[in-house]
Amino acid sequence: MIDITLETFETEVIAASMHTPVLVDFWATWCGPCKTLVPVLEKLEADYGGRFILAKVDVDANQQIAAMFGVRSVPTCVLMVGGQPVDGFMGAQTEGQVRQFLDKHLPSEDALHAEADAQEAQQLMQEGDTEAALQKLAEAVAADPSNDDARFDYVRLLIASGGLEEASALLHEPLKRIPQPLRFAALQEWLQCVAFAQTDPRADWPLAQFDAAIEHNKRDFDTRFAKAQLLAAAGQWTDSMDELLEIILRDKTWNEQAARKLFIAILELLTPPKPKKQDAVPGKTAGGIELLGKNAAQQDTVTQLINSYRRKLSMALN
Repeated sequence: MIDITLETFETEVIAASMHTPVLVDFWATWCGPCKTLVPVLEKLEADYGGRFILAKVDVDANQQIAAMFGVRSVPTCVLMVGGQPVDGFMGAQTEGQVRQFLDKHLPSEDALHAEADAQEAQQLMQEGDTEAALQKLAEAVAADPSNDDARFDYVRLLIASGGLEEASALLHEPLKRIPQPLRFAALQEWLQCVAFAQTDPRADWPLAQFDAAIEHNKRDFDTRFAKAQLLAAAGQWTDSMDELLEIILRDKTWNEQAARKLFIAILELLTPPKPKKQDAVPGKTAGGIELLGKNAAQQDTVTQLINSYRRKLSMALN
């Protein structure tokens, strides 16, 4: 439990809630129900083992904060997540009622363990330890099957490292959803490209052989698409999209729009992941101050590339 003042509100509530939910208890010394509620909240903070932070605001000493939240009676509790209020309640509550309130919004212990494993996997991937990263991501998905970020990272790394059967099995559930999540559909397209590269005889062709066949017949879309698939399997994304654009320009509907589907999948795979709430705004501090750095510059370059190819696709389809 921490006591909040106007000076500490930004760091102890707004910034802190970016990575851990903060339950703000507005109270007053003269309030009888407040004295009943406080022990309940303190017990639950201990019971939940760090899954939320309890912050107390004395409304008489901090009227400006109370006014910001429109507090008209005490006790009032507001749950802050990602720097924003998401829910709250007024009046004294029983322990069971507060537990029910918290459980609606707080991640489960399994989800927290899964997120920790996923974050460790990211670090391991940056260090080049693929096997350890795969193990951590497997643990994350097993602990919390609903963690789509971990599932996506796991499937992507499995495809990159040749674990196609396991990747296919992990894609089965998200691909059954309606609508299909675009990023999982993109992984399925890439999986098909990698499988094609491992099974099709043309995988042994040099690029010059593809180019000679295409030069002989500009509408040999099957050969051009095969080349695009092999380039995508190898991670040569822009070269693959250039070949796919040539198909789309000549026949938008060829093979049930296979070229357009793979093109969109590549754009999705190139798109940087959205920042999580605890990451705040990329390139900015919690207070909104712009930060310039290598990562921000790299993201700008990737964004420019994606936007350029989106425009090319739009022009090809119109």
